[in-house]
Amino acid sequence: MQQIKQSKALSQALSRRDFLSTSFKVGAAAFTTGLLPKLQADAEGQYNVLFIIGDDLRPLLGCYGHPEIHTPNIDRIADRGTLFNRAYCQYPICSPSRISMMTGFRTETTEILNNRTDLRQTVPNAITLPQHFKTHGYHTQSLGRVFTLPRLQDDAYSWSVPSWRPIYIPYSIPDTPSWQILDIADDELEDGKIANRAVEVLQQIKDQRFFLTLGFFQPHLPHKIPRKYFELYDDQTLNLPASSEPPMDVPSRATNNWNAIRAYQDLPSGTEPLSDAKTLDLIKAYAAATSYMDAQIGQVLSQLDSLGLTENTVIVFCGDHGYHLGDHGMWGKQTLFEVSLRSPLIISVPGQQSNRTEVLSELVDIYPTLCDACQLPVPSKVEGLSLMPVIEQPARSWKTAAFSEFGGNRNGGISIRTEQYRYTEWGKNAELGRELYDYSTDPNETVNIVDLPENAELGTHLSEQLHAGWREALPETQEQIPVPQMLPWDIDSDGTVDIQDLILVANNFDVASPEPPKVDVNKDGRVDIIDLLLVAAHFGESVNPAAPPASTHLRAEHATLADEWLTEARFADDGSDVFRQGIATLERLIDTTLPTETVLLPNYPNPFNPETWIPYDLAEDADVNIDIYNLKGESIRQLSLGLQTAGTYRIQSRAAYWDGRNAVGEPVASGIYFYTFQAGQFRTTRQMVILK
Repeated sequence: MQQIKQSKALSQALSRRDFLSTSFKVGAAAFTTGLLPKLQADAEGQYNVLFIIGDDLRPLLGCYGHPEIHTPNIDRIADRGTLFNRAYCQYPICSPSRISMMTGFRTETTEILNNRTDLRQTVPNAITLPQHFKTHGYHTQSLGRVFTLPRLQDDAYSWSVPSWRPIYIPYSIPDTPSWQILDIADDELEDGKIANRAVEVLQQIKDQRFFLTLGFFQPHLPHKIPRKYFELYDDQTLNLPASSEPPMDVPSRATNNWNAIRAYQDLPSGTEPLSDAKTLDLIKAYAAATSYMDAQIGQVLSQLDSLGLTENTVIVFCGDHGYHLGDHGMWGKQTLFEVSLRSPLIISVPGQQSNRTEVLSELVDIYPTLCDACQLPVPSKVEGLSLMPVIEQPARSWKTAAFSEFGGNRNGGISIRTEQYRYTEWGKNAELGRELYDYSTDPNETVNIVDLPENAELGTHLSEQLHAGWREALPETQEQIPVPQMLPWDIDSDGTVDIQDLILVANNFDVASPEPPKVDVNKDGRVDIIDLLLVAAHFGESVNPAAPPASTHLRAEHATLADEWLTEARFADDGSDVFRQGIATLERLIDTTLPTETVLLPNYPNPFNPETWIPYDLAEDADVNIDIYNLKGESIRQLSLGLQTAGTYRIQSRAAYWDGRNAVGEPVASGIYFYTFQAGQFRTTRQMVILK
């Protein structure tokens, strides 16, 4: 009976085409002007957020005990905030680390181990940090290098406006020196452009509650820096690394990083060590690049002051991971040594006491910390821990270990940093080696002591702690954060936005007295496709730690419903955010369905030219072939799609595509055609109509 009721409601919805073509577009436009109430956006204690990320930045900063490094503006943030002296990334590569920060998930959950993978491929229902703030009424905006690659930057759910970054000018690394002194103004380079843009944006959004993220490019290679920042170090003594050799008895896998720096024009290739003079040149260039980046941060902080926003803005400054500057004879990141994993992290919350803490913290903690600081609920699936208790009491007992990893499952490594030790295992069951360093006696990791007989018991204990996982390293007692009021798109109030919420909305299309009243999500007095899309856009969100997780896979009967909702949504689509985000979610849900049988579905042609898309479901992996022929039975085109994995191929980006041309490339005439679909042993034929 329930399925009959669902189908009836959808049939009613799909019969209202004349009404949809006018009134739905009006409703969608009304939503974008504020029909959906903001959640506590103007509540006392909710601050703005300025989140600043440096690239390849180790804690080589004045405020981290390096007075020889000129970073007065970063030091200003530390002077009014909390400096976390032992903060660690979860993965020492740019994109995996940044995605971990922005999702609150560890790498073992995101499964992103490179700079190429889009987070929506592996964790499609993740609620990113800016997305969470956007959901709660914040204006969210991204400037510079935030999600690393330009194509990953514009996550549709995260930002209120399109992301911005300076125009990328391609260059050849083998033809480019690792650093250059340039006689140019600050704003002729990327980071100066980002700072200028940030000053403009702050002026534009000063009267809104905002979440602004700035991703600076320096001190990532190559270092292209105005001359005045190099001149800061002309009379400055910079030190060579404490150890330029790998640790004694270290597994070979531990030092097998890419050494990508050697590809630059001015550096030797292969394994030839860099001279002390060249090492010092590179360290000076790195310091100058850091000072240049710091000066750009100063511009943004000054604008924040001049607009009167500083006292109402949480400021976070961090790097995405650490960086080797000749330490252990290596350059760059991509290792599980301390200098590759340790990152600067400074958090400044209005009204706090300035302090410094030695507790073990992780970059994955940034997400819940910002939620906590701004009095927003922390999504239940976030895998970090709010650092607000530490900001309030910097000497309190905290985590017993910080967790990091690098590489794949076969030859990768996993590592923990405890109060005194770092313990690392390489390969499955540590078959590629183990490492143990005691920082109380060997702060520079010069000797791997894991195989010393006297450390056998210690090594076993640390291995158990490593494999017990991060949850076992959390503080024994935590303050309970009250569960907030349910989200308006959680229709059944079970704490999670899932398929049942979508069904409840669909069942109430055109109902005079909808039940429950929450199905009228945008409060416009009627329940229609816009309300369903609003729920879809927040699919997977949860604010109740006890709520069951929303499944990312639909059952076959639900996929059929979602397909009908998608048809209606496309018919009424006016291009606004509510349609764009809702349609994208429905498409993603359909895309992840595992069908119970192979089915060929009706095709949907483009009404303006002969191209068409042919949707289908595959119950199992199969070679897919489509033969198109005319009324005379003559084959005019064959589409060989090759091996397709089990799943749904209903949305336009996945369905079989025919460009409306015959085998020799000529457009076919309008008329009736047939197509035979074969997938393994399954074979069926359908009719299509081509209109020009």
